[in-house]
Amino acid sequence: MRLALHAEWTKMRTVASPLWLLLGTVAATVALSTVTTSVVNCTASGCGGDTTKLTLMGVYLGQALVGILAVVIISGEHSTGMIRTTLTAVPRRATAFAAKATTLTGVVAVSGTVAVLGSVLTGRLILPDLGDRALSLSDGPTLRAVFGTVLYLILIGLLSLGVATAVRDSATSIGVVLGLLYIVPIVSQTISDPDWQRLLEKIAPMSAGLAIQATTDLGSLPISPWAGLGVTAGWAAAALLAGGLLLRIRDA
Repeated sequence: MRLALHAEWTKMRTVASPLWLLLGTVAATVALSTVTTSVVNCTASGCGGDTTKLTLMGVYLGQALVGILAVVIISGEHSTGMIRTTLTAVPRRATAFAAKATTLTGVVAVSGTVAVLGSVLTGRLILPDLGDRALSLSDGPTLRAVFGTVLYLILIGLLSLGVATAVRDSATSIGVVLGLLYIVPIVSQTISDPDWQRLLEKIAPMSAGLAIQATTDLGSLPISPWAGLGVTAGWAAAALLAGGLLLRIRDA
């Protein structure tokens, strides 16, 4: 496993695209959060909403780059034939797959932490000082939202890795991942039945997982914050299981 991890880390740091995607994740997340926060109309009584969730809005964009990164690190090897070299060097396919997942988790954790903390810091600088601690990491709900958002980005990366391993083709994998993230919530908004709409919001990986960002009015959420993150974790586990099984039984 140690040698497999070293090999995956070597590939990750010597290819340009992962670095640019990681930097893009940070830049896109902070930029969208900055734009969103800057247009908020705050008064002396407050900013009229969940300021913590508002400052983390950039994750809606940043997660797409995390998904693309996860797809690239496995589908790129299939498209170039590098996967044969990888599996020759590491004959145990489960070990090779676990090494990719572990390396991906590490780099997404670092970039996600930078992106999330950068977004919160930007929010503190832009929003007026209203005398509260809503954007302080010493505030329990805010700390939960920040930590949970980083975990959410990691889970999206693992979900995307599983999908890409099962599908193999880069374009198709990206389409499937982005469809799961963005199309399902859009479809739920077009359903007139509130019960079905609420059900879709509970089971969709993005809408359920991002409930972790909420710090106010938790009773109005379709699903509680940690339960929602658990739903996203379930999606990631299912995708990894499917991808791992198909990697073992199919020819490279």
